Amino acid sequence: MKKIFITALIFSIYTATLFAQVTKSSKMVSPQWSRAKAEGWYKQQAWVRGANFIPNTAINQLEMWQASTFDPATIDRELGWAEGIGFNTMRVYLHSLAYQQDPVGFKSRLNQYLGIASKHQIKTIFVFFDDCWNPDPKIGKQPEPKTGTHNSGWAQDPGRHITTEADFAKLSVYVKDVMTTFGHDKRILLWDLYNEPGNTKKGNESLELLTRVFSWARQTVHDQPISSGLWAWNLTDLNTFQALNSDIITYHEYEDPDRHLRILNLLKTHGRPLICTEYMARRNNSLFSNVLPMLKKQNVGAINWGLVSGKTNTIYAWDTPIADGSEPPLWFHDVFRKDGTPYKQEEVDVIKEQTGKK
Repeated sequence: MKKIFITALIFSIYTATLFAQVTKSSKMVSPQWSRAKAEGWYKQQAWVRGANFIPNTAINQLEMWQASTFDPATIDRELGWAEGIGFNTMRVYLHSLAYQQDPVGFKSRLNQYLGIASKHQIKTIFVFFDDCWNPDPKIGKQPEPKTGTHNSGWAQDPGRHITTEADFAKLSVYVKDVMTTFGHDKRILLWDLYNEPGNTKKGNESLELLTRVFSWARQTVHDQPISSGLWAWNLTDLNTFQALNSDIITYHEYEDPDRHLRILNLLKTHGRPLICTEYMARRNNSLFSNVLPMLKKQNVGAINWGLVSGKTNTIYAWDTPIADGSEPPLWFHDVFRKDGTPYKQEEVDVIKEQTGKK
């Protein structure tokens, strides 16, 4: 915990330089929200609770969003299960390659998804970029899951392909088009610009794209707040930029409630609303029974990883594959089996109690 406190104390060291990077564009039409505006927005929301969502039929973001594998029937069914336990928010990853392949169709599918979610009284957090897992995403048919392996087919975005100004230009068009199209859509709660920047040993290599995506977002007119979640407390430069440029502070914490609360209290010092956009790893004692009530008491949004067990294989732990694909003795993530029955009824009972569905 000493390292965590040191990191918090030096959050401000890089403020001037990094903030200048995101504000250097003369076309910035949506500046960072004031703390008062952020607090006012948050007070208008119901307590945010839900899951990171991908239908069980998709191994990654591309399989979810490409026209050939987009699966509205499964999305509708599974979001119905989410509604049934009182979830009101889903965090959903997009992918730039699916947009570049078919911009009009991609946005049409986003709109279709939002219609389904809204029918179930669910708002959406859309995620643009991601540094996690496989670094070479490709459009077309996606790989089959590796037996017993967590997220074997998940695709980074943009992965290793971002090397030139032409690449940045394509990504700029993507972000600005999507945010302009849906910038006033009340079905969208929040724009999560970049998931876990610096992951997969990238570190500060991700700072330039992180800086640029905030600049691109600020150049669009939108009603929703923007954020990028803090997740690794040793990534000082990235943490500083994310915390000091987000309208709403979002973060990830997969450890036990005591550690989680210490992190939460540190982040409260920024004076902005908090949403935990990833938690719940049973092996780590990050559970619905102990973390969800704590987050509710603290008025912090709670988005766990995983809704329905499927092709992502997130019932298996990050670093513990099971070669024969048998069910692990303790699921790592996810709430429901593919047929809609809960993994643990007592967990669903806790969720429903906290969300007012019981």
